[in-house]
Amino acid sequence: MIATFEHVKMVEKAEELAKMIWQSELAEDYHRCLYNVHQDKEAQELIRAFQHMKDRYEEVQRFGKYHPDYRKVTLETRELKRKVDLHETVHAFKQAEDAIQKTLDEISVMIGHSVSVNVKVPTGNPFFDSLSSCGGGCGSGGGCGCKAS
Repeated sequence: MIATFEHVKMVEKAEELAKMIWQSELAEDYHRCLYNVHQDKEAQELIRAFQHMKDRYEEVQRFGKYHPDYRKVTLETRELKRKVDLHETVHAFKQAEDAIQKTLDEISVMIGHSVSVNVKVPTGNPFFDSLSSCGGGCGSGGGCGCKAS
């Protein structure tokens, strides 16, 4: 691909937008919360315990309800996941992560629709996907009924 002046300008504008996002209050909050999670020994211990439980859960899932520990491991996994999610530091991080993800999704949709309302912008968020013409982000292999233009 030959770089044209227009292409170079678009890349520069994209880098400028990325820098603005990186320096935003949302990004600062996200990085602060991420740092806090890494520094919180209790949170790290819970996360490690959950990772271990997740491994056990995946093993049990291979056999499904026929595994002798299926109910026990499934219940313990849910309880530990809830404990991790409700931990103050982890909860604050997840809120910051959701906030910046929502903003990035909004920006993606704005950019896509500034080109054309028919541009598919997969956000992973049903609210934003419903704003596209096919309503599913076109990750369904055509199952959504949209047609390539």
